[in-house]
Amino acid sequence: MKCFFDPRQLVHAPAQELHNGAWTPYNEVPARAEAILAAIGPAERPRDHGDAPIRAVHDAGYLNFLRTAPAAWAAAGRPGDVLGYIWPTVRRRALNLSRIDALAGQYSIDVSTPLTAATWDATYWSAQTALSALDAALGDGRGFALCRPPGHHAGADYLGGYCYLNTAAIAAEAARAAGCRRVAILDIDYHHGNGTQDIFWSRGDVFFASLHADPATDYPFYWGHADEVGEGDGHGTTLNLPLPQGTALDAFRAAQGRALEAIARFGTELLIVSFGADTWEGDPISHFRLTTRDYAVLARDIAAAGWPVLVLMEGGYALDALGANVSSFLDGF
Repeated sequence: MKCFFDPRQLVHAPAQELHNGAWTPYNEVPARAEAILAAIGPAERPRDHGDAPIRAVHDAGYLNFLRTAPAAWAAAGRPGDVLGYIWPTVRRRALNLSRIDALAGQYSIDVSTPLTAATWDATYWSAQTALSALDAALGDGRGFALCRPPGHHAGADYLGGYCYLNTAAIAAEAARAAGCRRVAILDIDYHHGNGTQDIFWSRGDVFFASLHADPATDYPFYWGHADEVGEGDGHGTTLNLPLPQGTALDAFRAAQGRALEAIARFGTELLIVSFGADTWEGDPISHFRLTTRDYAVLARDIAAAGWPVLVLMEGGYALDALGANVSSFLDGF
């Protein structure tokens, strides 16, 4: 499987995040990518596909915010990284706002996702990594993008959950533009991929299936419940399979089997896997009980379906085991 990564993805390094009412060190650190590279070996540098595939998914105002917010934040005399403190949760509507504090709330869903002066470069190259791995998947049948920052919590016009650009959505939309009539996304991160679901909620040409911790107990809380199935043309093309804390291989594998069966009925021509290794038993912010060996089992089940597969890196925060867990998953193919 061809693997892709760009060193510019390492420059994004916020110092801290607000978590459970306290400032804590930022969990999505550059060392995550370095640990994965040390385990899987060298990765190819991605080709620059430009920003058109990104603009095909994300709102123009939001992209401008990602590019310009750190400078505006500094110009307003704010220290540190950009973080919102007020959100338009009631009667949200389009407004022509300019104050950086308002924009930070308009374009975010949490305070765990700081925006730094280096974030745009890193997330831009994360998207290019996904697009280059897509080229490999469409050509050779397999591709892996070491996306960092990750992407599945980012919506068309908001950041959150350590995510800024939704790499799965960008790749899916690019695959459609390349001629794939139907594309499926299988999200097997510990946390629900709310941004991906949101982007394709009313689309009938992209199927989104997610296995994740029950949002009744875990982030992102407001999305990922079993009764969320899409609407309009997208009714029936969203499948959520929430699982309880403590889930181990047998239950997770059975749920993944249900998702793969639904994807087969959909008739996909390409499978995009949003893979999170935060389902590992020792992850510091998650509560499933998968082992390193289990990831190869899950990958073999996916590979057995026979579709071209693009694997995108999402979460996983146990640095001492992250490389081995990713390597196990890729080896399963």
